Amino acid sequence: MGPGVNRLARFAAATALASSLAYLLAGPAYAQNRAAGTQPKPATTAAAKPQDRMVVDARELVYDNDKKTVAAVGDVQILYQGRTIEADRVIYDQGNKRVTAIGKARITEANGTVITGDKFNLTDDFRDGFIDSLRVVNPDKTRFSAPRAERTDGETFVFDKGIYTACEPCKDNPERPPLWQVRAARIIHKKSEQTIYYEDARVEFAGIPMAYIPYMSGPDSTVKRKSGFLSPRFINTSALGYGVGLPYFLNLAPNYDLTFTPTYFSRQGFLGQVEWRHRLVNGSYAIRASGIFQQDKDAYLASPLGPRDKEFRGSVETNGKFFINPRWSVGWNASMSTDRWFYKNYRIRNESLSATTYLQESISTAYLNGQSESAWFDLRGYYFQPLNYQDWQKQQPVVLPVLDYDKRVHKPSFLGGELSFNVNITSLTRDTAAFSELPQQKSYLIRTPSYSLYDGCAVYDKNHCLVRGLAGNVSRATAQVAWRRNFIDPLGQMWTPYASVRADVFSINPDTSGLINSRVSTIADTSDEVFGRVMPAIGLMYRYPFVAKTGWGTHIIEPVAQIVARPNETNSLRVANEDAQSLVFDANNLFEWSGKFSGFDRVEGGTRANVGALYTGRFGQEAFANLLIGQSYQLGGRNSFAGGDLINTGLNSGLETRNSDYVARAQLSPFKGFFLTGATRLNSTTFEAQRIDAAATYSNSIISASVGYGRYEPQPDLGISRRREGLSLNGSLKVAENWRLRAGVLFDLDKYKYDRERYRDAYAAYAAAPAASAVPIYPNSGPFQTASTSFGINYTDECTVFDISYSQSYADRQAGATKDTRTVMFRLELRTLGEISYSQNLGGASSSSDGVTSSN
Repeated sequence: MGPGVNRLARFAAATALASSLAYLLAGPAYAQNRAAGTQPKPATTAAAKPQDRMVVDARELVYDNDKKTVAAVGDVQILYQGRTIEADRVIYDQGNKRVTAIGKARITEANGTVITGDKFNLTDDFRDGFIDSLRVVNPDKTRFSAPRAERTDGETFVFDKGIYTACEPCKDNPERPPLWQVRAARIIHKKSEQTIYYEDARVEFAGIPMAYIPYMSGPDSTVKRKSGFLSPRFINTSALGYGVGLPYFLNLAPNYDLTFTPTYFSRQGFLGQVEWRHRLVNGSYAIRASGIFQQDKDAYLASPLGPRDKEFRGSVETNGKFFINPRWSVGWNASMSTDRWFYKNYRIRNESLSATTYLQESISTAYLNGQSESAWFDLRGYYFQPLNYQDWQKQQPVVLPVLDYDKRVHKPSFLGGELSFNVNITSLTRDTAAFSELPQQKSYLIRTPSYSLYDGCAVYDKNHCLVRGLAGNVSRATAQVAWRRNFIDPLGQMWTPYASVRADVFSINPDTSGLINSRVSTIADTSDEVFGRVMPAIGLMYRYPFVAKTGWGTHIIEPVAQIVARPNETNSLRVANEDAQSLVFDANNLFEWSGKFSGFDRVEGGTRANVGALYTGRFGQEAFANLLIGQSYQLGGRNSFAGGDLINTGLNSGLETRNSDYVARAQLSPFKGFFLTGATRLNSTTFEAQRIDAAATYSNSIISASVGYGRYEPQPDLGISRRREGLSLNGSLKVAENWRLRAGVLFDLDKYKYDRERYRDAYAAYAAAPAASAVPIYPNSGPFQTASTSFGINYTDECTVFDISYSQSYADRQAGATKDTRTVMFRLELRTLGEISYSQNLGGASSSSDGVTSSN
C-alpha cells in the first residue's frame, strides 16, 4: 500500500474517531495526524462555540468496524471543553459510550488540576468513571492519591484507601512518604459543596501514624470563606487551669461573618467570645466581645491588686476604617474591659493594647484623617485604660480633641524654597493630679503593710515634687508658619536661611477640689486663666562639603553650623507640660529648626548656635561609614533648658549649660550584612558619657545576630536617681534545611543596685523596730541580672510550620511583678488542614501585675 493510501486511511480513521465523539458530544471536532502531516477539514459544518470543539491528536488511529471502537495510539492528546486528556492509547467504545485511556494517562482540568493514573475508564463526556492508581495534583499544590477512585456527576471524587497531603514529594526519593499526610479508608471530595470528607482517617508524620480521627471534613482549596469549625485553641495557666477553645466560623454573606469561640477552663468555667466582621463598599469594621462568670475567684489577688471581687469579667473591642473619598478616611480603635487584668489573664486579642512588654495600657482612639501630596490633616481623641495596678484610672487623661494640620508649599513664586504651615490643637481632662517625688519615689498616696499605690510626695513644693499632670482641663492651640531655602554659591558652599513665627494660646482650668488636687497649689499657680505667647525665629545654616578620593574609597567631610535667634520663652512655669515631657538631646535633633523639645507645650527660646562635622565614606561596592559630632551653644537670652517647668523638662538633658554636652552618632558597615551603630552624649567638661546607645548586627542566609547596649546616667532633677544600664543578645541559626534555632536574653545591669537599696531600707526599718519585721536577707544578685530570656526552634516548609518556644519574664519592679513568668508556647500549622496552638505557664509562678495569687 503506497504512502498516499496510508495517509488517506489514517485521515479517515481520525475523521471517524472525531466524528463519533463529536456526534455524541453534540459539537464539531477537529482531528490531526502528526504522522501523516495532514490538516483535515471540520468533521461537521454545524456552528459551535470554541470551547465545545474537540481536537484529537495521535500518531496512529485505528477504526474497528466490527467492535464499533475507535482507538488513538501513540502520544494521544484530546482537547475538549477546557480539559486535556493524554495517554499512550485512548479507545472509544461507541456501543457502551465509554472512553478508556491506558498507559501514562493524564487529565488536565480547566482550573489546572492534574489527574494521573494507570488506566481511566470514563464516560464519553470525560465527566464520570473509574481511575486506577490515581494521583491528583491541584493548582494549590495539594495532592490526592489512591489505588482506585471513582468520579460521579463530574464533580464528586471518591478515593478508596485515599491519601491526602499538601507537601511536595521528595525530589531525590519521590516514593518516600511526605512530612505529613492524611490516610483514610475513603476520601470524598464534593466540588459542589467545596468540601472534603475523610472516613476512618489517621494523620501520619513521615509515614508514622500519630493521630486517629474517625470522621472529619474540611473545605477544599477553592474555599476562601465557609462556615465550619476552625482550629482549636489550647491554654494552661495556674489561674485558669487547662483550657480548650473551639471556634465556629459562620459565613453569613460574602461581606460579613460571625465567629463564636466557646472556651472551657477547668478552673474558671466557660469563656464566651464572639466576633462580628463586616466589609462595605468604602471600608470595614469589626466588633469583638468576651465574657465569663468565674468559678474560682480565689485564683486572683484581692482588690486593688487583682480582680478577686469580680464574678463576671469581660471586654468589648471594636475597630473600623472607612474611606469618605480617596483622600479622606474616618476610623476608630476602641476597647473597654471590666478590669485591667482581663486581657492578659485570658489571652484576649486586643488591637488597642500598647506595644510594650507588659501590656501596660489599652489605648482607644477615633479619628478623621485626610492627606494629599503636600498636606496632612488628623483629628482624633484618646482614652487610656491602665492595665497594671500601679496606675490610677483617675490620673489618666481623656484627650479630646487632638488636631494636627501640616501643609507644605514647594517653591512659592514670591520666596522660593519651601513654605510650611503647622497647626495643633490639644485639649485634655483629668480627674486627679499626678505627682512624682524628688530625688527618688518613696512616698505614695496609699500605703499598707503589703503594698503601696499611686505616686505621691513627702513634701509638696517645687524642690521636692513634680506635677506630671494637672487635674481639670488644659487646652492649647498652636499655629506656626515657617520658610527655608537652600542656596549654593560658586564655591560649593550651601547656605540655608530660615524664618518662622509661632503663636500659642493656652486655657488652664485646674481642679483643686479634694485633698490630692489641692496639693498642686503649693507647687504651681492654680488660677483659671487664658494666656498666649508668640515666638518668632530667624536662622541660618552653613554647610561646606569637602570631597576626597583615594585608592580605598571616597570621603566627604562636611562642617555644619547653624544659628537660630528667638526671644526668651515665656510662661514656662505656667504651662502644664503634657506633650513635651520626654527630652533626649542627641545627634538626631542637634540641628532641628523647630527646637529640641518633643512636643508643642514647650518651645525653645533665646539665641542658640549648633555646630558639628559630618563625615561620610564609601569603600568599594558595599562598605560605608558616617560620623556626626557636634555641640550646641546658648549665645544669648534665657536658656529654656535651664529653668525647667512643672516636671523639670530640660534639666539634666545636657542642654542646661551655656555650652552643651557633646553628641555623636556613628554608623559603620565594613561588608554586606554587618552593621555597627552607636550614639553618645559626653559631658562638656569631663567628657564622661551621659548616654550610650550601641548595637551590632549581622545577618546572612545562615545566621543572624544582634547585640545592643544602653547606659543612661542618673537624672536626679527628673526623679531618676539611679543609672540605667542594659545589654541584649539575640540571634538565630539555620541548623538544617527548613530548621532554625533562635535565642535572646536581656540583662538588667543595674538591678543589683536596686536590690541593695531595698535591703538598706528594709534593714533600717528592722533596726528601728526589730519586733515588727524579720531580719532582711542580703541579696546575692550580681551585675548580670537577667530581665528576660527566650529561645525556640522553628521548622517551615511549603506545607508545615512548627514552632516551639520558651520565654521567661523576670520580676519587674516597675510593673509590680513579684514572681517570674515562665511560658512554653507550641504551634503547629498544617497547610489547608488548620493550626493548633498551645501555651503553658510553668511552675505556677505568676506576677502581681497580672492580679494572680502567687500561691496557686
